Amino acid sequence: MSPSGAVEAQDTLPRGCTFQPDDWRLLAQSWFPIALSREVTPGPVGATLLDEPLVIYRSGPDVIVAGDLCPHRGTPLHLATGDGTAIACAYHGIRFGAAGRCIKIPADRDNRTPNPKLHLRTYPAVERYGLIWTRLREPAPEEADAPLAAIPSMPDWDDPDFQQIVCPWLDVASFAGRQVEGFIDVAHFAFVHPTTIGDPDNPFVDEYVVEPTPEGFAFDYRSDVGNYQIDDDRGREGFTWVRHFRVHLPFTAFLTIDYPDNKRYTAINAASPVSARTTRLFVTVARNVDLARPIDEVCAFTRAVLLEDKMIVEAQRPEYLPLDMALEAHIAADRGSIAYRRALRDMGFSPLFTA
Repeated sequence: MSPSGAVEAQDTLPRGCTFQPDDWRLLAQSWFPIALSREVTPGPVGATLLDEPLVIYRSGPDVIVAGDLCPHRGTPLHLATGDGTAIACAYHGIRFGAAGRCIKIPADRDNRTPNPKLHLRTYPAVERYGLIWTRLREPAPEEADAPLAAIPSMPDWDDPDFQQIVCPWLDVASFAGRQVEGFIDVAHFAFVHPTTIGDPDNPFVDEYVVEPTPEGFAFDYRSDVGNYQIDDDRGREGFTWVRHFRVHLPFTAFLTIDYPDNKRYTAINAASPVSARTTRLFVTVARNVDLARPIDEVCAFTRAVLLEDKMIVEAQRPEYLPLDMALEAHIAADRGSIAYRRALRDMGFSPLFTA
């Protein structure tokens, strides 16, 4: 689907914004998922991105993302009713259709042309990887074609030999940067995930090299610790498992796992910042391995792994992500997280990110 039309770009900070102003304006230029495609039925869905309340609804073939308040009397539009072409405000039944335009005022017997102020402020909307993506602010003209201004590219999603899985989202009471850093941390598996994807008897991390990419950076992590998905086996004798990590700044990371016999599993970890202290985590998977395993079981296992991470990142202090490298100690296995913090700093985010 092509992006729907958008009214003027959001430039004012949301009410009660939890981000530093310059950080918010920089983050608002990036694309983030805000809902699963399957959630957006004829009725509207509410969401929040960067402290901005949003409503999502369908108008024919288009998905509309707009501000969540009716311009008439400020009623949240996620309380509205919808029929797949428009939504009707719960207070006065005012209807909004394609591109967020007001199309009917039931109280007006003459059905006069609505006041333009009744049209909704809308944002671009794209369906991709089973998710609805949007951004709140257009990038500067000189940055419009930059890789960071694009929706992240997920390998294998469109390959007919791969199965596509869209897991339920998970809310994490933590800053998105902390969650992403935890996702790419290769030294925590033995301690945080001993019953799922880690081996408590094998905590060792061999050296690895981080390479810059146009969107962020990438690295390969090699280990003889396997993965559950092949007959619940921890690995194969003499086989080295390769996990490819790729980060699309600021808050999207991909993990691709190479299995024996040319099989592969790719997952997107998209941390959508609801606020500076709350993250809605979206995970979708493309795989050509272990296809007999039910999708519900894959999602349940994925959730079990994420809940283990959630416990840690919600407890971390400080809550923000320190981009000043002198504020926390580091170990050799932290090459990925160090690269992440430096990349965010180079993007222009504040040293005490979201503090």
